[in-house]
Amino acid sequence: MILEVLTVGLVISACLAIFIDEAVYSVAALAATFFFTSLLYAMNDALLAAIFQFAVGVGTLAVLFLSGEMLTGKPAKEMKSKNVLPVALYGLLLSLPAVFLSIFHSAGSTPSVSFGEALWNLRAADVVLQGLVILTVAIGIGIVLHEKRKGEK
Repeated sequence: MILEVLTVGLVISACLAIFIDEAVYSVAALAATFFFTSLLYAMNDALLAAIFQFAVGVGTLAVLFLSGEMLTGKPAKEMKSKNVLPVALYGLLLSLPAVFLSIFHSAGSTPSVSFGEALWNLRAADVVLQGLVILTVAIGIGIVLHEKRKGEK
């Protein structure tokens, strides 16, 4: 039951991080996404992965928050609850298959590899791609900040 609640929270916070217009609230929702991801890793006995995910998330949030604050010059406006509720309901709808269609292990079958081993030994490609995405975001933010500084001179 706890894993299903974490999954629902993860999907809803990810949807809110994507669809909220206000940068500060979007970054807060992204923080919740990283937090839920870390909790899911920790619940599956992958404590080092949970710590790594949380550390990378904190660094990413710091960069996104600072760049969002520097690039938006408009005054802060109130977040409209009418925009948040449909997105949260959409996230809840997206998470329902994960809650109701979860696959249970039969008593006779045991996995040959543990979750921790699969996480660290069988995931080389997606870890490299995740690093590439973070590098691309950092380069993009650097280019935008450089262009903004060049335009101010």
